[in-house]
Amino acid sequence: MSALAHRYDFVLFFDVENGNPNGDPDAGNLPRIDPETGRGLVTDVCLKRKIRNYVELVRGGATGYRIYVQEKAVLNQRHEEAYTALNLKFEARKLPKKEEEALAVTRWMCDNFYDIRTFGAVMSTEVNCGQVRGPVQLTFASSVEPVVPAEICITRMAVTNVKDLDNERTMGRKFIVPYGLYRTEGFISAPYAEKTGFSEEDLKLLWEAIINMFENDHSAARGKMSSRKLFVFEHEKPMGNAPAQKLFDLVTCERVTDGPARSFADYAISLKGECPSGVCVEEML
Repeated sequence: MSALAHRYDFVLFFDVENGNPNGDPDAGNLPRIDPETGRGLVTDVCLKRKIRNYVELVRGGATGYRIYVQEKAVLNQRHEEAYTALNLKFEARKLPKKEEEALAVTRWMCDNFYDIRTFGAVMSTEVNCGQVRGPVQLTFASSVEPVVPAEICITRMAVTNVKDLDNERTMGRKFIVPYGLYRTEGFISAPYAEKTGFSEEDLKLLWEAIINMFENDHSAARGKMSSRKLFVFEHEKPMGNAPAQKLFDLVTCERVTDGPARSFADYAISLKGECPSGVCVEEML
């Protein structure tokens, strides 16, 4: 698999309808909001989780495409696999003394786990496999306009215990955003891709995951979520031909209707201006 020869920057728009895109456990699972602007937030960790889930679904743990951070994973046990595969013994919290062996255990983790060579990982636990800085990074997503979360009361016909049979209803609550269009930006470094082994094939899978990550993630809590627009800027040089922010500023989103936004049709997203020399853009979605 060939390493990346180009730097990439990208802008993704996704939306939510009558759902909670990223609840805050410190606030009773309310949708995350910037308290000063009222704009909705979705963390980079949340988006990376959805990318991981998609890769796990489509590749099914195939060699080189296992997922390191997943539910109920015991990370030290995964680190031990590297030492076992390389016939090495680990010393608690320490990397192997020989540099080539230390590099080998880290490389083994990158080669076997897609999310490590994509997003990086801190693996300096009791069974130490080092640290990796991943080539792919995402910003927090922010809604293009303020959102107003709604609290919805719900009921359940059934009861949990026999003693509760006289209670006709069990009451509960859920929080939703009636509609929100969110924007996130991302960066892909060619030099770091070379270090982790993130390849052209991995990049193709990443775009596929970003476009489809909500399609198998539907739930009652999240409502209807969809990736809507994806702009990818490709640089000729591995270190890039222009600052990322200059490229991001070319992507604009404007309201085309009055009143509260309730659908993607209420916005117009476009690319205004020309890319700097040495940069080309592709609208993938």
